[in-house]
Amino acid sequence: MRDFLTVAKALGDENRVRALLALRRRELCVCQIIELLGLAPSTVSKHMAILQQARLVESHKMGRWVYYRAANASSSETVAAALEWLERSLADDPKSREDAARLAEILTVQPETLCKQQTSKK
Repeated sequence: MRDFLTVAKALGDENRVRALLALRRRELCVCQIIELLGLAPSTVSKHMAILQQARLVESHKMGRWVYYRAANASSSETVAAALEWLERSLADDPKSREDAARLAEILTVQPETLCKQQTSKK
């Protein structure tokens, strides 16, 4: 029951769902997620921590960058069911399609460049 509630709470925020859908497509650097969501780095970090706590995403550090990916569906039945439900439910969602198009644009820019642009906005 605890796993289910943790996953349900993690999926209770639009920005976390948007990030998770993007991560289902591919692994992303945190700066790419920040750019996609248009949120402050600290806010994105909090969202990613909640998704990680629910075991919906995994992360690893490569040099200065933290990369996230959707969790492997075999990691837990609850996670697998949640990821499958999410994909099915939001496959035709206009915001999901908009995010997919925006992500394609973001991926044309190197993560290092995005990070520099984001830090210069402060």
